[in-house]
Order: sequence, then structure tokens, then C-alpha cells
Amino acid sequence: MITVVKPGLLTSVQDMGRYGYQKYGVIASGVMDQIAHRVANILVGNGDNEPTLEITLLGPVLRFEKDCLISICGGDLSPSINRLPVRTWRTIFVKKGSELRFGPALTGTRVYLAVAGGITVQEVMNSKSTYLRAGIGGYEGRALKTGDAIHLAAPGSLSTAMMEYLESQTEDKPFAEMDWSITSKLIPTPREDMPIRVMKGKQYHLFDEESKRKIFSERFEVSPQSDRMGYRLKGPLLRLEVPEELISEAVSFGSIQVPAEGNPIILLADRQTTGGYPKIGQIASVDLPLIAQAKPGDYITFKNVTHEEAQLLFLEREENLKQLKNGITLKFK
Repeated sequence: MITVVKPGLLTSVQDMGRYGYQKYGVIASGVMDQIAHRVANILVGNGDNEPTLEITLLGPVLRFEKDCLISICGGDLSPSINRLPVRTWRTIFVKKGSELRFGPALTGTRVYLAVAGGITVQEVMNSKSTYLRAGIGGYEGRALKTGDAIHLAAPGSLSTAMMEYLESQTEDKPFAEMDWSITSKLIPTPREDMPIRVMKGKQYHLFDEESKRKIFSERFEVSPQSDRMGYRLKGPLLRLEVPEELISEAVSFGSIQVPAEGNPIILLADRQTTGGYPKIGQIASVDLPLIAQAKPGDYITFKNVTHEEAQLLFLEREENLKQLKNGITLKFK
């Protein structure tokens, strides 16, 4: 069990999302940064879709009531265990009674805490993700608060093997880290002006020539009016060649839609199920983790790629994830 000593700014239980119910008006929800979530689970021997704790900007203080195998992936929110710095993107054994806390956000916005065995919460519509606005899923349908007790499932054989190996390395420290990390190819690294690869959207052809130029040549600032539903961007205004009404249609994670006032909005994990604004672009799935780690005040630029290029980037990433899984399995089984 894990006890929440302090809840942080926004800490919730999330998995890969609630799919198959958008036709009924139920949003997908799920983690913002799927790669950090998936890698965190892989590093502790879990399946990809086991729920993790999504921690935003100001992290919680968590006390481990039993020995645990954990990993912390995503942004760098200065994690420490019993005040001793701990590294991200690693497998970590934590002794019973130890406290995990977070400090300043050095890079990124969100981190994902995976625990071997997984977090045991009720499944709602085939997902354990928290849908905060509706109050369903996750831990009682809400963000964590002080005093919450997070129950854990029993670790599997792979997780147990890693725990036994690391437990022998702890000596007098409250934790022990693996002496290896993952390939840098799996760690999204924010860069200056954060270039994001984008495919032309379904309504790209409806925008005027100046807007088509601006979307791929100007930079945009993430507005403070941003959340898990969408990032509102500030920058050059984008306009249709001829204003027209569109029929609402399904939207997806990473759709860039442009309302009438001209400031684009990037739709994210808690996006609505349909939208009627024209979509000038669609972010390639390989760069969605970069967007998930952006915070208000960050600047981003967009780079045009084809569907074929985006597919190859996706396949390369999936192959790297497969190799990580296989490597860990071969080492500890």
C-alpha cells in the first residue's frame, strides 16, 4: 500500500484511456504522455496498460507501506526518496517506510509513477483512468488527496526477480536503482522552440495562403488557459480563405483545430468527442509526448511531415519499446 502524505497539484490514476465509448459522449481520458507511462510500466515488469500515477508540476509526498519496485518516467520534477535524489527512467527498489517526494520542475510538466503489480482501482467502461469532470474511474473518480491509501496488486515473476536483485544492492540506503537505463531514443527531449512534427489536417486546404505559411514557419506560445483537455496557443492568427460552417466530426489526440478568433487549440487526453472547428493539422503520434510535457509559457513550432514519414517514426518507436521489453525479460527470466 502507498499512503498519500501530500497530494501535490494534480495527481491522478491513469491508464491508456477509455476507448469504444466516444459514440456515447464519453471521452477517452487516459495518460497525457503515453511513452513515459508505457516505459514506466515496462521498467517494473508490468503490462503497458497498467494504471500509473500521473503527477503534474507540483508533485505529491508518498509513503510506501511495504517494499516496492517502482519507476519514475517523464519530466524531471526533482524526485527524491528520504531526501536522497533518485534518477528517472530507471527501475528502483524502495524499502518499506520510505517517502517519495518531488521538488522543482527542471524539465517537462508530468511524471508517471509505476509500481510493480499495478494499482488496484475499479475498472469503469474497460478502463481505470480518471475522468475528472465526470467523477468516474481512477481513485474514486477524483485527484488524490491527503490520507488516501493506494492499494497494489501482487508483483509478477519478472517484477519479483528484479526486486530480489535490487534488494541485495540497497545496503544502508532506503532504495536501490538499476545500474542501467534505457536508450535515449525512447526519452523525448524538449528542444528550443520545441519543433513538433505535424501532418496537414483534413481542412488544411480551407485556410488562406498566409495561414498555411504561418503554421509551419511561425512559433506559438502555450497559453495559461491550457489543461488536459487542450492547449490554447497564442501567436499569429490563422484564418479560413472563406468563412464557413462545418459539420461536427470526430477528433483525436493531437488534432490542431482553429476557432473563429484564429488562435489554434491542440486537443489532448480529455478532449471532447467531436468538434466543428476546422483542423489545420494533426500532430504525429511520435511527438505527442513532447506536447504532453509542454507547460504554459513554452514556445513550440510545427514541422510538416507526410503520413508515411509519421508512420515510419511510429514503427521505429514501437520497435525500440519491443526491444526494451525483450531485453528486460531476457536479463531477469
